[in-house]
Amino acid sequence: MSKKVLVTGSSGLIGSEAVAYFDQHGWEVIGVDNNMRAEFFGEAGDTSWSLKRLLDSTENFRHLSVDIRDVDQIMNLFKEERFDAVVHCAAQPSHDKARDFPLTDFSVNAVGTMNLLEANRLYSLDSPFVTMSTNKVYGDAPNEIQMQELETRWEYDDPAYFGGIDETMRIDASKHSIFGASKVAADVMVQEYGRYFDMPTCCLRGGCLTGPNHSGVELHGFLSYLVNCNVHEKQYTVFGYKGKQVRDNIHSLDVIRFIDGFIQNPRTAAVYNIGGGKANSLSILEAFDRVSQLTGKKMVWEYSDQNRSGDHICYYSNLDRMKQDYPGWDITKSLDDIFEEVVASWLQRV
Repeated sequence: MSKKVLVTGSSGLIGSEAVAYFDQHGWEVIGVDNNMRAEFFGEAGDTSWSLKRLLDSTENFRHLSVDIRDVDQIMNLFKEERFDAVVHCAAQPSHDKARDFPLTDFSVNAVGTMNLLEANRLYSLDSPFVTMSTNKVYGDAPNEIQMQELETRWEYDDPAYFGGIDETMRIDASKHSIFGASKVAADVMVQEYGRYFDMPTCCLRGGCLTGPNHSGVELHGFLSYLVNCNVHEKQYTVFGYKGKQVRDNIHSLDVIRFIDGFIQNPRTAAVYNIGGGKANSLSILEAFDRVSQLTGKKMVWEYSDQNRSGDHICYYSNLDRMKQDYPGWDITKSLDDIFEEVVASWLQRV
């Protein structure tokens, strides 16, 4: 009898990767997604194309248009189905957009997560529960690290952070953005259900998650949106920090490979910073050069002195804890791989 996994946000970047991966590995997959991205971001954020792709290419995938804020729907779903694992990717994902609808942001990110946790506790207590958290739970605390300005990027100038930021970075006494705060609430509650109810739970504090199936928009999906602008020769706006702000990029497949490893060997109240690490880090200016080399198109961009509120100057993940706990896992997709796949994806969508 095949195992059954629930994937929330199943038409989004990580969710759709999870659907395809677990379907290919013989799982029965139930995906929950009500395409709220179209409500958040308009036509550019619509993920119906991704749902169609999944329905056309999978064998054991069922899609349900369910709102995770509806506790009755969630309880009924868990009562009717016995899930062997939950991969929770549904979210209001924008650091900036949350300020326009803070109640919606909190209800999706915090209350929706709470609904899923309680349903999992009542109906599938022993099933691993993995949630996609975010590095924004640290707020702007990483900006306090001593840094040096190089020609094309900011870089850490404190030996303690040469390998990136680990899970001991504080999450309080910093400016998070409304989005970051709602994700803190969800993150801490996932940990609490793990410790208090002895549930196998995991928070993955993602850096820049990316891949060819991302519907990147200006306020969410940095690399996908940047490539989209270049391919379509649209103007890209750099917000502050001279365009030298640094992010680490991880391919969605490498995220799901780790999630699979956790489900196979779960822990209680686990927390990991998941990103591309130092090797997959780059600044916006460096990203401009890379995409232009692939497309032959010059990047059209403008500069705004005003940085995004609470934004990180430099952030890349220290992956030591992940590799120590799951030695069979490592990054398999390099920056070159990521850029080639994302560019090819947007060229196909032209």
